[in-house]
Amino acid sequence: MLCVLALGVAYLALSTALPSRRQDGWPYAPFATSGRDIVNSQGEVVTYAGVNWNGHGETMLPEGLQYQSIESTVTKIKSTGMNVIRLTYAIEMIDDIYDNGPNQSLESTLINALGSQNGSTVLQQVLANNPQFTAGTTRLEVFDAVAAECNTQQIYVHLDNHMSKAEWCCSVGDANAWFGDTDFNIQNWRRGLAYMADHAKSWPAYVSTALRNELRDPGPNSPVQANYGWQDWYPNVVAAADGINAANADPLIFFSGLNFDTDLRNVTRGIDLGGGQIFDIGSFSYSNKIVFELHNYNNNYNGSCADFGSGLYNNGWDAMDNSSTTTAKNIAPVVMTEFGFPQDDTTDQNPYPNCIKEYLTGIRAGWMQWVISGSYYTRQGTQDYEETWGLLNHDWSDWRSQAAIDGFTKPFVEATLS
Repeated sequence: MLCVLALGVAYLALSTALPSRRQDGWPYAPFATSGRDIVNSQGEVVTYAGVNWNGHGETMLPEGLQYQSIESTVTKIKSTGMNVIRLTYAIEMIDDIYDNGPNQSLESTLINALGSQNGSTVLQQVLANNPQFTAGTTRLEVFDAVAAECNTQQIYVHLDNHMSKAEWCCSVGDANAWFGDTDFNIQNWRRGLAYMADHAKSWPAYVSTALRNELRDPGPNSPVQANYGWQDWYPNVVAAADGINAANADPLIFFSGLNFDTDLRNVTRGIDLGGGQIFDIGSFSYSNKIVFELHNYNNNYNGSCADFGSGLYNNGWDAMDNSSTTTAKNIAPVVMTEFGFPQDDTTDQNPYPNCIKEYLTGIRAGWMQWVISGSYYTRQGTQDYEETWGLLNHDWSDWRSQAAIDGFTKPFVEATLS
């Protein structure tokens, strides 16, 4: 194991000495920030409009490959006009690489997660739909293939570390919630983030990465419950971002907040986070790489969109307000990397999704809807789990609700990118 770690460190040191990737064609990377905007290498403003594609579950594979090919799913995403996927992964996948874990192949990881009989059946389905793979193809090679197809169809790839231990996310007390939690090894997390940032240098479509999904109160039974808060947040996220930037200086780095990533107000406003720690974008050597991300699942909201927008502004979207009346001291792009609702023929007409659409298009902000997945290999102990919030139906062959796609998603994309 020590030899494997030494080789990994040596490889990382060698790769960080390589020059940054530069491109004269799509995606015109690397991206940077300019005040409240993301800009490409040509200086053009880039706004994200996309969808989550999760790969952090127990199989540690991008979902849906037992039903459709990677090309088919990316083609469906492209057909909406979307320009980005948020591709989620678990740190456990990288831990297995360093530890030479036995379950890295498609065959092994599916059998380990689903059992011998079901895992073997799903393996054959995956291979039938994706004949470029074999039983020995590794998890990371599957991620490579998703990124390659996104490049072919000109879809940006945003990497997101969703969990450390591969499983469904997220809840208080799930042992993945906070730095140093039972299943949240801080050193392995930093190592995994840097590893993926370095590995993704080979993905032309890779333009941004995130530190951690939905940091949250770890619960009273957690050994780190007393550490929850901004004072512990600051040193951990800064060290992790430093590691990513050292491994690969190209990608944008997304910082998420507290309370399931619904609150960044102390960060955007430059308030003392504890012990004199103040988040100041200008103090970072990679200050033009920092983006904030927030989530919103206020699905039962039934008030005015003006009030809804005020709530968003006060929780961190003030970072995109560069007027003289802004409450923010840190001006930067903010992206809503998760929001979602049941995909049926009526819910998209409710205030919640339409207030999100009105607010984000009004301030020219990016977003990534939850979720493309119509089903999961396994979720919370149920195999072939139905995802009613998935844009695609159970077998990923068509939209779950054409009415929601035509009435909400496509118009939202068009309004965002126009």
